[in-house]
Amino acid sequence: MLASNNSYVAPKSFILDGIPGLERVHVWISLPFCTMYIISLVGNLGLVYLIYHEESLHRPMYFFLAMLSLIDLFTCTTTLPNALCIFWFNFKEIKFNACLVQMFFVHGFTGVESGVLMLMALDRYVAICYPLRYATILTNSIIAKAGLATFLRGVLLMIPFPFLVKRLPFCQSNIISHTYCDHMSVVKLSCASIKVNVIYGLMVALLIGVFDICCISASYTMILRAVVNLSSADAQQKAFSTCTAHISAIIITYVPAFFTFFTHRFGGHTIPPSLHIIVANLYLLLPPTLNPIVYGVKTKQIRDSVIKLFRGEKGASIQDN
Repeated sequence: MLASNNSYVAPKSFILDGIPGLERVHVWISLPFCTMYIISLVGNLGLVYLIYHEESLHRPMYFFLAMLSLIDLFTCTTTLPNALCIFWFNFKEIKFNACLVQMFFVHGFTGVESGVLMLMALDRYVAICYPLRYATILTNSIIAKAGLATFLRGVLLMIPFPFLVKRLPFCQSNIISHTYCDHMSVVKLSCASIKVNVIYGLMVALLIGVFDICCISASYTMILRAVVNLSSADAQQKAFSTCTAHISAIIITYVPAFFTFFTHRFGGHTIPPSLHIIVANLYLLLPPTLNPIVYGVKTKQIRDSVIKLFRGEKGASIQDN
């Protein structure tokens, strides 16, 4: 990698080392990972098909859920097949440019996923606080524009990452202690200052993660106020029940995300690398696996639509809770 005049060039490839320290049990670790990946494929594809097929689910809440399912599918497919190749076949090499592409898609899809969760919180706010104007506020046009804006925000903010990495000199090891190309895992291999990369990463975290969480928190604060002011206990319970699945999705997504983010930057030597890598994989795999299950269990309309689909019934629409 050493070039003339003491300049450095990028490596032709990186070696993804899987989960260091747990190489002997890689095959066993792959079993739950593979099972979760299959469940995520079946669950999310089934959910998208159900929402497309059932006219009773052609509503803003379920359109946003379909967006979330598609993003979850893309996110886990970006990394899990590669991780399974490492676990099963010891295929660890990844080309430099392929690594940058994977990095872009991983961070891009997770950024879009955060935005969709924010849109779903706003949807619940409108549904509970302005029920009579729900259909007129969240029209198909507004949903499409909101989804497009969320997608563009995630993509445009992630485009600089590959270019910021490509400008760095890599003159040391090309072994990445991870199962996929994460931004911080890659830049830590550089022999130059990574201050710009770290600062930009924090800026993106603020513009996406912190902004979305603030919007979600504000939405649920107003939802809580509206629900408390309802006179009927049954009405309060009904309003809260429409939010439980979304709250579960938020917890499933953000808890491992924050753990991964903070351990990369502040965990240092206190967090075992193997634990960090496992949680980083779960961060990308848990939401796609659990979200369809959570929404299937918690949402009566989806449960009834599944039963209706398997029975081959048509025509009758399902009323909301």
